[in-house]
Amino acid sequence: MSYAMSGALQAAIYGALGADGTLAALVGADIYDAVPTGNMPETYVSLGRERVSDASDQTGNGALHRLEISVFTTQPGFAGAKAVAAAISDVLHDAELTLSRGRLVFLHFERAEARRIDASAAREIVLRFRARVDDQ
Repeated sequence: MSYAMSGALQAAIYGALGADGTLAALVGADIYDAVPTGNMPETYVSLGRERVSDASDQTGNGALHRLEISVFTTQPGFAGAKAVAAAISDVLHDAELTLSRGRLVFLHFERAEARRIDASAAREIVLRFRARVDDQ
């Protein structure tokens, strides 16, 4: 197994999201790896949890990443958050990203969960993706 490509995968995902015009029209530059403190934008995207398991074989080291990307909003209803989530899915599902180390074999949308946060007006949609990387 190799966790060595995790940073490269995260950087490629972050770069792809930041470079997408549709997503930029919805959230601007409000895509975070580490959410800043202070006043938060009405809607933003945050890279979240990641679970990695071994996917090595006879040809070399590899890993299967299960990662989360969240959309947070204080807009009423889910329509705005769902538009952002759809844009994220469009960017990442079956994306052909170039990594600074290793090779992305696949990146697939797995599932999503939409919920209200703490019974308030805030909403969150957590998108889950599965990515296979090889250290080649």
